[in-house]
Amino acid sequence: MFLLALSFAYFAKALSGSYMKSTITQLERRFDIPSYLIGVIDGSFEIGNLLVIAFVSYFGAKLHRPKIIAVGCVLMSIGTFIIHTFFITHITIFEIKYFFNIHSPTILSGCEGESNLFMWIYVLLGNVLRGIGETPVQPLGISYIDDFASEENAALYVGCVQTISVVGPVFGYLLGSLCAKIYVDIGFVKMETISITPADSRWVGAWWLGYLIAGVITLISAIPFWFLPRSLPVAGTRLSDKCTQEQTSFIKHSPSLKHKYPADEHTSFIEMAKDFIPTLKSLLTHPVYLIYLCVTVIQLNSLIGMVTYKPKYIEQHFRQSASKANFLMGVINIPAVALGMFSGGLLMKRLKLNIMGAARFAFSTSLIGYILSLFFFAMSCENAKVAGVTLPYDGLDEISYDQHSAVTSCYSGCFCSLSDWDPVCGENGITYVSPCLAGCTASSGSGKNTVFSNCSCVGVAGNFTASTGQCLHKDDCDNMFPYFLALSVITSFIISLGGTPGYMLLIRCIKPQLKSLALGFHALATRTLAGIPAPIYFGAIIDTTCLKWGQKRCGGLGACRIYNTTAYR
Repeated sequence: MFLLALSFAYFAKALSGSYMKSTITQLERRFDIPSYLIGVIDGSFEIGNLLVIAFVSYFGAKLHRPKIIAVGCVLMSIGTFIIHTFFITHITIFEIKYFFNIHSPTILSGCEGESNLFMWIYVLLGNVLRGIGETPVQPLGISYIDDFASEENAALYVGCVQTISVVGPVFGYLLGSLCAKIYVDIGFVKMETISITPADSRWVGAWWLGYLIAGVITLISAIPFWFLPRSLPVAGTRLSDKCTQEQTSFIKHSPSLKHKYPADEHTSFIEMAKDFIPTLKSLLTHPVYLIYLCVTVIQLNSLIGMVTYKPKYIEQHFRQSASKANFLMGVINIPAVALGMFSGGLLMKRLKLNIMGAARFAFSTSLIGYILSLFFFAMSCENAKVAGVTLPYDGLDEISYDQHSAVTSCYSGCFCSLSDWDPVCGENGITYVSPCLAGCTASSGSGKNTVFSNCSCVGVAGNFTASTGQCLHKDDCDNMFPYFLALSVITSFIISLGGTPGYMLLIRCIKPQLKSLALGFHALATRTLAGIPAPIYFGAIIDTTCLKWGQKRCGGLGACRIYNTTAYR
């Protein structure tokens, strides 16, 4: 029963976490913010987690673990609902004002503050609560399984839980794909007046809808834990009864392995607090644990940065919609990870790998996976052909990134704004930043069917027309995309094969009474040194590859509209 409850809790937290990552580009476009700020928002979840994880892991192991996990699930759902409530409130207030043309100077002067200040307050609060609530699920749940399951089954059970935690993102990204197809302000605008499609870089999906669904699922996951016992009968023989010479060599003073505070013994808070610092010191002086901690911090820096911005990379590099990028992550990439995690646990049981065998297996899979990842650099795509941004107006093959070089005689008398981003596709197959910068003087139709004419900068065989949106080119990049997906699946599977053996190495190389603290401190270190900084500095690096920044309603740079794909890769 506990295994099922913990699996569902893992599923719920993984679903909401992956859904947050699937909405990254939607958040950028909606609030006109750069990628590094999105990294800060994404990292606020880890901030909440690290605030309490060491204490929850240490004290929680000596208290009623299932009920503490239940409280955590409730906090996660509250945090998710707070984010959803803010999104709905912000959309409603701002769009009603804009829809009814309430354009008073007071409202306009405060629109930027409303769009950014309140977003930071509510999103930060919601994500911090989600992080605090997620804290007890992993260390207390895994240690509970390892305490009361037989040793030979513990690895399989942990593999099952880890697999479910990877299945959660499948549904999270699929939910993100579904919501990305729905226009963000549906119900507040007339859809026939919308001139953009989901493939447009200005499209924003209804990301707020997914948080409501994720919050409900997380709240339901808390229910079973309220009815589970504090402890269970121990199944089979444990490590202290049948340790081998090789296994016990990793654990100091292994003959005296036993719980200092048995599950049925009630100890005072003060007594437990006195032992905290010596216990932590004992843990951090363990050489195997310390090496494993350093290795996983380095590894997770690259993995977290990649997972956070991979849908965005697919959108920008291979010119796919946000909906399709999330769909592909959910149905192709994530299942490969889930299969790898489960296969790793199964192989560990079938091959009866000891601690040294698990360490070698985890190292080998990581090394092979990273070698294969180097082939991603060979999968290059050309920049989109945008006049004045990636191509000069004279049509030469040389590239100019200076927006001031866009000034040319074909629209010199139009007094065009160089900061707007309202792309049109000319009949010559080149995208222009706006109808004005294409030299267009007339238009017909409405919404997505608008056609601009008399475009002096286009001029192909007497055809001077342009249509709304960027040009969609079928080039070598489309042929390369399936190979990119295939390599992505293979590398994800191989790297994740070592996930469960590596995790079992972590909990088997230390004393049983230190398991919860070891897992908690490991999560604290990886979140502090990888989970928080990785999305921020990855986002900052991505921002340096931007070729065309958007403009906020109230002035200032907004979200990036087009990137230098070569530098991005």
